[in-house]
Amino acid sequence: MSHPFSIRDLLRADPDGGAILPGIDPGATPGVKDRDAAEAARGELSDRLHGLQERLFVEGRRSMLVVLQAMDTGGKDGTIEHVFGTMNPAGVDVASFKKPTDEELAHHFLWRIERRLPVPGQIMIFNRSHYEDVLIVRVHGLVPDEVWSGRFEEIDAFESTITASGTTIVKCFLHISYDEQRARLLARLDDPDKHWKFNEADIDERARWADYQAAYEDAIRRCSTEAAPWYVIPADRKWYRNWAVATLLAETLEELDPTYPRPDLDVEGLRARLAPPH
Repeated sequence: MSHPFSIRDLLRADPDGGAILPGIDPGATPGVKDRDAAEAARGELSDRLHGLQERLFVEGRRSMLVVLQAMDTGGKDGTIEHVFGTMNPAGVDVASFKKPTDEELAHHFLWRIERRLPVPGQIMIFNRSHYEDVLIVRVHGLVPDEVWSGRFEEIDAFESTITASGTTIVKCFLHISYDEQRARLLARLDDPDKHWKFNEADIDERARWADYQAAYEDAIRRCSTEAAPWYVIPADRKWYRNWAVATLLAETLEELDPTYPRPDLDVEGLRARLAPPH
């Protein structure tokens, strides 16, 4: 399913414009008419992604880093399941960055990130990332203001170095609304099979909604660069979130245009050797 537009252009954050997040409707569906259209594109889109990821893996020269950030219940796990589930697991990995360990705290904040960067041919997904060190640490006052504010430039330099080494970075903020988060938290309470996903601390974090929105606004504005732009994905509608992220990745991989190796094989000679005995 081809489009006369680029989803990357539609969803790319503009750090030079006005306010970013307040101007984006989390319930919008830019680029696709409705759910039926997105569902109709699912098979073709999955095939495109599978083939492109296989080519990247077999080529073995370049890699991709996908950064997923969101408020609680924003859909990071669901995105990973639905968008990356059809890819070859040999070439895809996920790293989740939770509260730093004592060992990690003893090092520079990027130390644990560097240890999980993708190898050539791999797509690495960061379920939360180095951006936690300008988000949660800011909201909770875990480090002084001059420490977290100085990290924006460090992150930009870090990402510039990664891209220069052959890794394409795709950063997605899954943008949900305050009301949608409430609905998703209540849905977890209503389903006993989802109680394991409910964390009472999420309610405390929800009380800091405005602080987190301000922190994300600054992180996206300060760290959306030409080398590693941020994309804001309206994520109230799960079907749209999945379609948008999948389309975004397909466009990015198609631009990379990875190729299969072309070994110099004596095809006819090999066919003859595989012929059944007379």
